[in-house]
Amino acid sequence: MYVRHGPQGRHRHPAGRRRLPGAAPAEEVAAEIRAAGGRAVAHLGDVSDHEQARELVELAVSAYGRLDILVNNVGILRDRMVFSMTEEEWDSVIRVHLKGHFATTRFAAAHWRARSKESGGPVYGRIVNTSSEAFLAGSAGQPNYAAAKGGIVGLTTSSALALAKYGVTAICPRARTRMTEDVFAGFQEPADGTLDPLAPEHVSPLVGYLASPAAAGVNGQLLVVHGGMVAVVERPRVAAQFDAAKEAFTFAELDGMLTPYYADRPPNETFAAAEVLGLKRR
Repeated sequence: MYVRHGPQGRHRHPAGRRRLPGAAPAEEVAAEIRAAGGRAVAHLGDVSDHEQARELVELAVSAYGRLDILVNNVGILRDRMVFSMTEEEWDSVIRVHLKGHFATTRFAAAHWRARSKESGGPVYGRIVNTSSEAFLAGSAGQPNYAAAKGGIVGLTTSSALALAKYGVTAICPRARTRMTEDVFAGFQEPADGTLDPLAPEHVSPLVGYLASPAAAGVNGQLLVVHGGMVAVVERPRVAAQFDAAKEAFTFAELDGMLTPYYADRPPNETFAAAEVLGLKRR
C-alpha cells in the first residue's frame, strides 16, 4: 500500500512514468502495480496527523486482512540556515518526518500486538525507517531536517528494543526523488545508458531484504545505501573517559584534562561523521 502525505515537499516526476490526469503520485504508483498484475491501494492523507495515520493502517488491514510490513519513507524540505529559519519551517519538517514516523509505527505496532494476543502466538511484522546522511554529516543548511532524521534514528533504536520480536531498522538512502530534485540537480544522470548511481533502484532491494524473513537477525541497525553500495554504520563508542579526583569535578580539573585532549584535534572534527558523504562503490 502507498500513502501520499501532506503537506507536500519538493516534487519530481520520475522520467518515463506516464502521469495520470489529476492523479496523485501515490495513485500513479498504485495504478502501475495493478497494471503489472499486483494489488495496491493509495491512501491520500497526512501521516503526521495521528488520526490519519491510524486510518492508513486500518486501510491496509481492511484491504488485505492484515499489515505485515511498514516502510516509513516520508518527508519534506524547508532548508534554511539556523539563524534565519522560521518557526513554521522548523515545526513542519519535524512534524512530517519525525512525528510521521512515530504515528504510523504506533498504530502498526498496536495492530501486531492485538493480532498476537488474538492468535495466541507470534505474528510477522517489520518496520524500515528512512533517516538521512544529513543527520550523520551535520548539513549546515538543514538544521530542521538533520534534527528530524537524527530523531528517527533514536525512534528506531527505541522501537527496536520494544518491538524486537518483529524487527525495526533504519536506512540512509541517497536517491533522486521528488523531494531531492533540487538537491541532486548538479549530478547528471549517465548518458551511456548505465544505471544512475542515484536511482531509487539501488535502494529498493535493501528495503525488500530488510522487510523479509531473511533479515530476522537485523534489528536496531542503521545502513547507508546508494549506487550499488551498502554501508553498516557502527554505533557511537566512548573515545575517552576522565574521572574527577574527588566526588565532583572542579573547573580547573576539567580545564587540565579536556583542553589538552582537544588541543591537537582538527577544529572541524566534531561528533558529525562527514566521511559518510564520500562513501561509494569500490
